[in-house]
Amino acid sequence: MESFLIKGGVPLRGEVTVSGSKNAALPIMAATLLTAEQCVIRGVPDLSDTRFMAEILRSLGAEVKFEKGTLAVRAKKIKGYADYELVRKMRGSICVAGPLLARLRKTRISLPGGCVIGARPINLHLKGFEALGAKINIESGYVDAAAQKLSGTTMFLGGRAGSTVLGTANVMMAATLAYGVTVIESAACEPEVVDLANFLVTMGANISGAGSPTITIKGVKVLHGAEHTVIPDRIEAATFAIAAAATNGEVTIKNCRADHLRAVLDKLGAIGISIRQDSDSLTVKRGKAMRAVDITTLPHPGFPTDVQAQMTALLALIPGISIITERIFESRFMHVSELARLGADIEIEGPSAIVKGGRPLSGAPVMASDLRASAALVIAGLAAKDSTQVNRIYHLDRGYEKMDVKLRKLGARIQRIEEKS
Repeated sequence: MESFLIKGGVPLRGEVTVSGSKNAALPIMAATLLTAEQCVIRGVPDLSDTRFMAEILRSLGAEVKFEKGTLAVRAKKIKGYADYELVRKMRGSICVAGPLLARLRKTRISLPGGCVIGARPINLHLKGFEALGAKINIESGYVDAAAQKLSGTTMFLGGRAGSTVLGTANVMMAATLAYGVTVIESAACEPEVVDLANFLVTMGANISGAGSPTITIKGVKVLHGAEHTVIPDRIEAATFAIAAAATNGEVTIKNCRADHLRAVLDKLGAIGISIRQDSDSLTVKRGKAMRAVDITTLPHPGFPTDVQAQMTALLALIPGISIITERIFESRFMHVSELARLGADIEIEGPSAIVKGGRPLSGAPVMASDLRASAALVIAGLAAKDSTQVNRIYHLDRGYEKMDVKLRKLGARIQRIEEKS
């Protein structure tokens, strides 16, 4: 098992290029199952999650080639059974259910795994499938879905924490080959949903309203092959912006869409971070006067839950009291106890973290619990004095492509090492 060993205290400086979005790539990869023709997806990040999804596609019968960020998939003959041993590793694997149901009219898929950040049930996915006419049965850890035909309808997909990104993606894919018109109310508005919709339209789907709470899909008889380039990863961009601020550095983040990061940029500006926007890049520099802020995570266009942990690490360095309220996942403060090992003063009260910032951080061994917690601990280690060892970085490798390599190019003293047993 590998770790990062970080010698902190070095301001990050230079340029970094953001990879394609993992959260956009996974459902787009699944969508290639909707056609027997070849699809070519560019800008796919080389991550453990995308490699797992490629293996799932192969296990379903698709021919898959993945080289240098370009994925070619031809799903000429496929089966509808997704095995537990693959699906359990990644929650995003549930996205194959919608395409399989649409194309084969039946699927059997294991209940998915993923990061331990709170309950993430798939009940809204199944609700949407049932609304389209599928019969659902859950037994022995597997979901069976079958329909003689799928018929368009109007459905509401809002849940306790708001809209569902993967649920919206799954139902949208299933509806592309359904009879009639499907209207998804309380649809997720995230850029990754828009990117998937754009790919589906290129395949021949009839979709309107993506990026709004109401998405309309007019079913078609068949979809064809297509080519597509995945959008930049907004969470990776936000992570590097926060790392630049935390280390008192200055970093230009290339292949970055500011329109996908409005809530994050707004909070960084409120803290006192200087941000210069160009056509496809951001330059981030720490300002002189830094202020505490309050943050509440919300569905897009609100502040993303996937940036909460990284921002917690930054606010631990800024004098004053900041309050971070998590409204998406109830168990997403697992990084707090590890940040405390580095010297952060943070208390949890219900759904909120009370951050008493301004204390200097000092290096220590810490344990990553999930993907974004890993990134937060790396940021804290970069800002801390002495050495920090972030263990179990396999979590981080699920969502950040060559993060240590990119950080070293910015001047960070970071190396990947084998953990001592």
